[in-house]
Amino acid sequence: MFDDTYRTLAAPAEGLYKEKGSKFLAFAYPVHTLDEVKARLDTLRKEYFDARHHCYAYILGPRKDAWRANDDGEPSGTGGRPIHGQLLSADLTDTLVVVVRYFGGILLGASGLANAYKTAARDAIDHAQIVERTIDVRYRLGFAYEAMNDVMRLLKDYDLKPQQQHFDLDCSLEVEVRQSLSVRFYDAVADLRCVRIDVL
Repeated sequence: MFDDTYRTLAAPAEGLYKEKGSKFLAFAYPVHTLDEVKARLDTLRKEYFDARHHCYAYILGPRKDAWRANDDGEPSGTGGRPIHGQLLSADLTDTLVVVVRYFGGILLGASGLANAYKTAARDAIDHAQIVERTIDVRYRLGFAYEAMNDVMRLLKDYDLKPQQQHFDLDCSLEVEVRQSLSVRFYDAVADLRCVRIDVL
């Protein structure tokens, strides 16, 4: 059985690390799209406009197939990559972590920088509530009013909540089904006469 769950943040969280006068403010956000990532980055850059660097990393998608790590002017691999490493070690996706650095006047060196970004990112993640979500398939069911009881019984059997409901002579509703149950649910609906099912 393949895994149809993933881990992400329930809400934004913050962390902090200080080293030799430099301050590293870390911000962790649940995000779902690249537009959300950009909006969060824009907001932080405006709010902390006087900071020297805004390094970040994100991972998107239940399969973690979209990601990026950005050093924002720090030496290559010292900012974004350590942040990305913390996302991987916490097994998170749909998550953005930004670490804002205020320079304290003393150079930390490449290994010191990498450790600072890693530790700040870890602190934000440690302060976050992590939740497990399921990968779902969304279906639309269409049926005649007479088939309503059969459809509702099936939803109850699978513990599904109907969404976008429209009840008239012709009825329709949408449901989200956990991916591991989706084929079984599709076949069960197909066994009901007079019920159409479409994948959205």
